[in-house]
Amino acid sequence: MDQDIKAFACNGLVQLWNSKFDARTLLKAVVMSLFSQSDSGIVWSFPVSAGRLFDYVALLKPRVMSLVVFTAFTGMVIAPSHVDFLIGFASLFAIAAGAGASGALNMWYDADIDALMRRTRNRPIPASRMSKGDALCFGLVLAVLSVLALGLIANWLAAALLGFTIFFYVAIYTMWLKRATPQNIVIGGAAGALPPVIGCAAAAGDISLASLALFSIIFVWTPPHFWALALVRAEDYGRAGIPMLPNVKGPGHTRRAIFGYALLLAPLSLMPWLMGFASLAYGVIAIGLGALMVLFSARVYHFRTAPKADRCARQLFGFSILYLFLLFAAIAGDKLQALAPF
Repeated sequence: MDQDIKAFACNGLVQLWNSKFDARTLLKAVVMSLFSQSDSGIVWSFPVSAGRLFDYVALLKPRVMSLVVFTAFTGMVIAPSHVDFLIGFASLFAIAAGAGASGALNMWYDADIDALMRRTRNRPIPASRMSKGDALCFGLVLAVLSVLALGLIANWLAAALLGFTIFFYVAIYTMWLKRATPQNIVIGGAAGALPPVIGCAAAAGDISLASLALFSIIFVWTPPHFWALALVRAEDYGRAGIPMLPNVKGPGHTRRAIFGYALLLAPLSLMPWLMGFASLAYGVIAIGLGALMVLFSARVYHFRTAPKADRCARQLFGFSILYLFLLFAAIAGDKLQALAPF
């Protein structure tokens, strides 16, 4: 790893240690590590060029990270006790860093198969813009810092859950399940479903039934979301030797599985309302979104010849992202409205 990056990381650790573990001071320390004072004023001091910085950002998988942060935020909002704004913000930042560390370590390990797939061959490592060693070092440092920061800012239960999530995603899913079984997404989806539980634990120091309900929604949502993409990218996955469901069981079996999971997800999404931590308005929204999810899945099941089949699979993949965002936005909006002083 570049010497200036190493020095920057060491400086960040020193700032973390000197923060006395107070959230406000810790945030100040982070900002101080990114900027420095000069004769011309405050200047950016992160020791990489703009192009290099974009490659480090790409390692974090920012689109995945944004969904992780949003679902973790929803977990915080539904927690039985409320968290200080600054502590909540800093905790979300640590969770985002943990998600980014998982992404970086995933790209480090999967660099060989990323180079074989059209969808991933332009990532920093297969495109030869970054070495595997740099990505590994970056991911490990970020993982350690994120877990330590969350423990010091919020509590060690949340930190332990974050550390377990990183471990599960990297060691269990990336290094083992992804290349070993067509059920990789089903089992590995547990890692992506944990952020609401982490968010709730960060806010309340405990794991609530409500956060487990959100976990179950994401867990069941994950397979049809990724299998829709796998139908379109089956050739890519086959070239890389990844045993995705369409490559092992065939497109027909995958379409039935997608439809089956959508039928399970629709009533499952009503749990927040049935359990009493979301309003009737949420229930109505969940019914509408669930019906659309089933409809898009039914189209994938019904249309099986190109180009209609690929178009329906792409539409399901895109809608499934919107589905999860709107579902969790409705839950968060419900709770925030209830907490409003007017």
